[in-house]
Amino acid sequence: MRRPRASALAVVLITTAATLLTAAPPAAAAGATLTVNVAQPFRPVTHAASGGLYGLAENSRPADSTLLPIKVNSLTQPAPGVGQRPNGQPPGGDALLIAPQATRVGAGQFIRMPDIYPDFPYRWVSWDDWLAKVTTMVNARLSATNVSNVIGWELWNEPDYTWNTAAAGNFNDAWVRTFRAVRALDPSTPIVGPSTATYNRSWMQSFLTRARDTGTLPEIICWHELVNPDRIASDLADYRNLESSLGISPRRVSINEYAAPAEVDVPGRIASYVAKLERGRVESAHRAFWYEYGTMNGLVVNNNQPTGAWWLYKWYGDMAGNMVATTPGSQTGLDGFASYDGTRKIVNVVFGNEAGTNTVNLTGLGALGSNVRVTLLSTPSNGRFTAVTTPTTVSTGTRTVSGGQLSVSVPNMSATSAYQLVVEPASGVPAYQRRYEAENASVFRAERLSGTSASGGGYVGRIDNSGTPRTDSYVDFVVNVPTARSYTMTIGYANGTGATATQGLAYNSGAWTTVSYPPTAGWGQFGSTISTAVTLRAGYNVIRLAKGSPFFAGGTGYAELDYIELI
Repeated sequence: MRRPRASALAVVLITTAATLLTAAPPAAAAGATLTVNVAQPFRPVTHAASGGLYGLAENSRPADSTLLPIKVNSLTQPAPGVGQRPNGQPPGGDALLIAPQATRVGAGQFIRMPDIYPDFPYRWVSWDDWLAKVTTMVNARLSATNVSNVIGWELWNEPDYTWNTAAAGNFNDAWVRTFRAVRALDPSTPIVGPSTATYNRSWMQSFLTRARDTGTLPEIICWHELVNPDRIASDLADYRNLESSLGISPRRVSINEYAAPAEVDVPGRIASYVAKLERGRVESAHRAFWYEYGTMNGLVVNNNQPTGAWWLYKWYGDMAGNMVATTPGSQTGLDGFASYDGTRKIVNVVFGNEAGTNTVNLTGLGALGSNVRVTLLSTPSNGRFTAVTTPTTVSTGTRTVSGGQLSVSVPNMSATSAYQLVVEPASGVPAYQRRYEAENASVFRAERLSGTSASGGGYVGRIDNSGTPRTDSYVDFVVNVPTARSYTMTIGYANGTGATATQGLAYNSGAWTTVSYPPTAGWGQFGSTISTAVTLRAGYNVIRLAKGSPFFAGGTGYAELDYIELI
């Protein structure tokens, strides 16, 4: 977190970002090309970069209706008993107070522990004070027995900028001491760090070496990318090389703050960030917080009105199936990210960060047939205080695919706007998404796995924890249906135990029922289904399948989830 007027470093960030966006367009300002290979999936759609630092505030701000369409992956929220006053605002966003809303929209959250302090940069008091605060925060979370969406403790924030070495000693030693204090109380919740303001190899090497040697490595490695998305690929590659050289097993990576103040509300620039974060296969990424609580970092104005940047995340939220390879002509201009939903044969491309007339080349379109409908939309950079009620339709029409390839020219692009290109069979697609892959859902304390017999090539397995909300395994499907009625929900699954297994089923925080999974041929061998009825409201709903969950005593045996289908 930064307060833009609070530090020289923040001023540098603002100045640098403003220069990026007010200078001339990128060097390849006309004639740039983005290549999309629909036949080259590289991971399931998880909406990894649809997250926010301090994205939610108490009293359901912003409204659920603005959060469900963007498929919020995860959040970083202040610690219980938050004292932090960003930009002079009263403390807000307490992780335990916003947990019910985050749960309603399927989002996990990291708890940022130093936000117990009121000031930024944090003002160190003493070790006795800090360790007492750690105990208070962890015990508050452990006492919140109905909170199940906490996915990590972030022990400190930007220690390369905020840590007071003179008063508190070396940060690497402090990390070990704090890590052990948290683990003494909570042995199971993942720990997140070091959460540096920038990626620095020598700093990271020193930290990792000390953490490795003391058995205090974080489960989730984290740092911030706040100025230049073009650094993301090299920083991630360097980290992986460093990790390997130190004999450390691969860690999950979160970039839990991205985009500078002058970038965060600019859809074209954000398209470049998301593209690079997806290609880097980060587990999660959160929009940086620069201004007001309760707006999902500028995506929403007046609690329930979308801004221009919201539409980019809505297009991202509409993605299903697998992310597919995108290749920009250069690292500094036109870029984008794309998905392919094989169940509906829809290609969804989101791109921007370039001016002029540019081209999107698509390959691997053979499954869509020889005639396709191509729709091009745009969303403007109107800032965080201007509502954009709908994106602009640039063009729509039918095109011919030749050899599985199609080239789409995009004229008169603005470098600050974002664009969506949707390609689908000209014969039409189902009126609404019926199949939802488990690997695309919000997965808590289970694992996304791949399998040749699984629908879409992926499934969720190792749903094998139960007992407390801190260790319960469940999967939340955010679904969107056209009318309020009873739907038949078919569940694709595998159960290799040889005996019937059970899980809990609930939707929209309603009553629990139990679903039973008869034994199948074996683990990871799909094709078996069961069906049940669910009564859904028109629009967005959240369906949970759980081995254990608050208000559900727990399932029996084990089952792997392939998909749900609503008809």
